[in-house]
Amino acid sequence: MLDKSGIPVCTSDSSTLNICGQCFRSLSRAKVPRFALANKLYRGQMPPQFRDLTWVEEMVCAIYRNMAHVTRLYQSSDPAQPFVFHGNTCAHETNIVSTAKVLPRSPADINGMLTVVFVGPSKLTPRTLRTLFRIRKELVWSFLRWLCNHNRLYEHIILDQSVMDLYPEDGTIPGVAERVIYDHE
Repeated sequence: MLDKSGIPVCTSDSSTLNICGQCFRSLSRAKVPRFALANKLYRGQMPPQFRDLTWVEEMVCAIYRNMAHVTRLYQSSDPAQPFVFHGNTCAHETNIVSTAKVLPRSPADINGMLTVVFVGPSKLTPRTLRTLFRIRKELVWSFLRWLCNHNRLYEHIILDQSVMDLYPEDGTIPGVAERVIYDHE
């Protein structure tokens, strides 16, 4: 499978193929490139049903984890707009790499790498938390099954339905509300 942009010239007589340096070196040594389709590591488009996975849902499915995430949210100072927030999430590399043999990761495991700092006069509502830390159980489970069938890194991963059952059908990561640090300035 090739992307059209990787074939700038294609006639009945000849073709030109653009490939990255890493793939060229592998092919020059008669080796299959690391991320070739033959290695079951397709890095193209995800199926449409998985294109709206949240970053938290991806964390639940990740084999390797070495980042801690700090979300800082600011509530609007305009009393007429109490549900307007701005902020950011920063990912900080840790010196510990967690490698999962069983997926999904548990809510406690995900919460251990999340911190939420909320700056404002009130408390965050469940609706606000759901917007930022949404998890959809059925979608995550389908994605994990898809990964096991389409990515060789996942072919020996054990999927544990009892861990998946710790998550809501469509809601916030269990326990994230208790991770919020309130700064009322």
